[in-house]
Amino acid sequence: MPRAKLKPSEPAVPPARGVKAATFKLLVDTAMELIQHSGHIPSVAELAVRSGVSRATAYRYFPSRSALITTVIDASLGPVRQLAADSRGGRERVHELFKSTFPRFKEFEPQLRAAAQLALEQWALERAGLLEEEPYRRGHRIRILDHAIAPLAPSLPRPVRDRLHKALSVIYGIEAYVILKDIWGVGDRELEKTVLWMADSLIDAAVREARQSPRLAASSLHKV
Repeated sequence: MPRAKLKPSEPAVPPARGVKAATFKLLVDTAMELIQHSGHIPSVAELAVRSGVSRATAYRYFPSRSALITTVIDASLGPVRQLAADSRGGRERVHELFKSTFPRFKEFEPQLRAAAQLALEQWALERAGLLEEEPYRRGHRIRILDHAIAPLAPSLPRPVRDRLHKALSVIYGIEAYVILKDIWGVGDRELEKTVLWMADSLIDAAVREARQSPRLAASSLHKV
């Protein structure tokens, strides 16, 4: 029986202004820099020392590494998480999403890798009953990709659309970067071309399957 989807973690809401806002920004910027240079997510206590604030203050904003990395990743990917209204077709929207995300992945690769590492670490601890903090839940890509493929919805039977949605979520993330860079040793340009080729192949496969479905009117396929 499939597991229910878990709601992804939400970042801390920064204070609007004043000393609290400045302290919040200092903590996030310090965490970003530490991860950028070491690939390591600092403990909240370590972050406090590096930022020059008290532990109590740091824990007030970020009670755990999960809370900290959630905010760090939101700072890294915030612009591509905004869902602007768009009249383009599904394929074009998917391309635009991937192309707008590539620079963010390149710039914040250490932070994204660290987040994936924490999620795997916490999965093992949670499975063993040893996790002592609220886990860091990933999954914002579900909402982002749902928006991207929305123009394809009228052209695809629901099962086909859901399969496409899941398949695109596999390549829209740091996981594809890890495989292509670490295992294949490809550069950024070839990586981007390969990921876009995979996205196009998945869309093409969904369209072919839809054309074979008796429930789909052929006239709707022009929306792809």
